[in-house]
Amino acid sequence: MNKRLISANPSDIKNMTSQEIKQSIKASEGRVVLTEVIAQKDTYIGDITGAEVACAFGSDMILLNGVDVFKPVIKGLTKEEEKDFVRSLKKYTGKLIGVNLEPVDTTAAMLETRGKIAMGRQASVETFQKANELGLDFICLTGNPGVGVTNKAIISSIKTAKEHFDGLIIAGKMHGAGVNEPVLTEAVAEAIISAGADVLLVPSIGSVPGVRPNDLYKVVDYAHSKEALVMSTIGTSQESSDSDTIKRMAIDNKIAGVDIQHIGDAGYHGMSLPENIYALSVAIRGRRHTISRIARSINR
Repeated sequence: MNKRLISANPSDIKNMTSQEIKQSIKASEGRVVLTEVIAQKDTYIGDITGAEVACAFGSDMILLNGVDVFKPVIKGLTKEEEKDFVRSLKKYTGKLIGVNLEPVDTTAAMLETRGKIAMGRQASVETFQKANELGLDFICLTGNPGVGVTNKAIISSIKTAKEHFDGLIIAGKMHGAGVNEPVLTEAVAEAIISAGADVLLVPSIGSVPGVRPNDLYKVVDYAHSKEALVMSTIGTSQESSDSDTIKRMAIDNKIAGVDIQHIGDAGYHGMSLPENIYALSVAIRGRRHTISRIARSINR
């Protein structure tokens, strides 16, 4: 039996299969912190990556946003390190590394002007295969603001990813992504899980308007009954709110029963305020486990 993620050493994590990662997250009982980082933005500290900063404040998993997997730009890495950026970041952080790949729906009814993104950021057979080649631990099928990602496209992409990617698959919408459709419904959650997602992505309580606690409770219970995990997401720029707001959202999501708590990238330098990562971590697992994650050497 592998270790729970919140107690695992980098050497343990390095050798985990995708299903062992899933089990280690489940065993952590709602205390896993995932931080999203816009890797191509200048970092807080110019010669180290945002991923390293996030891990220094308590993150267990790093989700890179806006990365073109064919032409990656990762500030804080050298040009040579960028070519093999996943292994470089694992070497420096000892943590799980994933990327967003966006299932763009060109037929979507938009609420705002559609933004165009590179093919290397979009969900496709080619990007899933490249994700495998790079050694990514997980991919997240979701949409950035204004891109035009729909739930229908996400569900279709999960099925394709299952055929071409060996790692963990996280899927769902953090917000509308510019599309005129409900962000989360029970039917959508059921379809995402039925398509084969390992982790259902849901908006955090208190982020997207109208995502009510009781609605989220039902979705979480359903996901767990189907052996899927759930990740709550703060993807509405509230990652730059005061720490009291973050702590309230964290406890509300823990009450809902989510397995992973995500905090987004809209603070300064392409990531949450570092103190908010720490506040989220302390809220859901206390100082003991937070210090364990911060202090644990990458050489263990």
